[in-house]
Amino acid sequence: MLTRRLLLAGLGTVAASPTLAQQDDWRQSIREIRFGVSSAENEAAAIARNQPMVDYLAKRLGVPVKIYRVSDYAGLVEAMRADQLEFSRFGPAVYSLGRRVLGDKLQPLFRDVDNNGQEGYYSVVVVRADSPYRTVADLKGKSFAFADPNSTSGYAFPAYFLRKQGFDPQAHFSGTVFSGGHDNSVLALVRGQFDGVATYQVNENSGVVQRLALRGMIPAGATRVIWTSPLIPASPFSTRANLPQGLKDAFVAAMMAMKDEAPDVFKAFTDGQVSRYAPAKHEDYLDVIAVTEELEARRKQKPGG
Repeated sequence: MLTRRLLLAGLGTVAASPTLAQQDDWRQSIREIRFGVSSAENEAAAIARNQPMVDYLAKRLGVPVKIYRVSDYAGLVEAMRADQLEFSRFGPAVYSLGRRVLGDKLQPLFRDVDNNGQEGYYSVVVVRADSPYRTVADLKGKSFAFADPNSTSGYAFPAYFLRKQGFDPQAHFSGTVFSGGHDNSVLALVRGQFDGVATYQVNENSGVVQRLALRGMIPAGATRVIWTSPLIPASPFSTRANLPQGLKDAFVAAMMAMKDEAPDVFKAFTDGQVSRYAPAKHEDYLDVIAVTEELEARRKQKPGG
């Protein structure tokens, strides 16, 4: 059972559109929609990306919409379990955790399709561009950071597949830590605090490193990828099964229409790297669930696990 303290801090509320004449039935019981965002992204960046989407949803759906930041990835599951969130985008490993905790109460709705038609992304091991490290083998005895224990690309996939390739993280690196988020990992790497980190990228033009460089938070070309995982299915936007179907349908319709109805909002929310959304189903994440379950079983086998 999760015991982590949930830290919810609202980023902003938008009033419902006063021009909406016809009220659907679900609006009689749902007076506010809460969308969960993990604190893995820094607050200023989260506001810049999400606030236009909040504005759009409030006008489109006709009820106030609020963004909530949570303390970590597992906080999204806790909030959904407590009926404190209506919608959130879950990383695949967080979705796996959510299904273990919530079962069918957690429902996937849709996921990104990038500009190349790809419905997924990759975990990558990144080093500083001026370092001598060219392969994971070169990081023997070096310091390494994962992002979060419930991150797919920042922990589950690299821990699982590196071990399958003969690099047990606990034995191969001099020490491993959880940085608290992808931004933290890459920023610390560039500052010289770690020799290697695990993060994610969609392609060579889109990912954590590219986003931080675009915002001037790290120099362009400051890092280099030395390892890439198999494809991870794109993170599902998810909801609670106990919500009115009319609300879920309205949310999906609004998000699907955002690119055409509010192209600037869509571009800001997706960093310009998403072409459209596609339906997501539970079966899409069975491989990720298998990876996370094996890691959990391994953890429990350790003394004190």
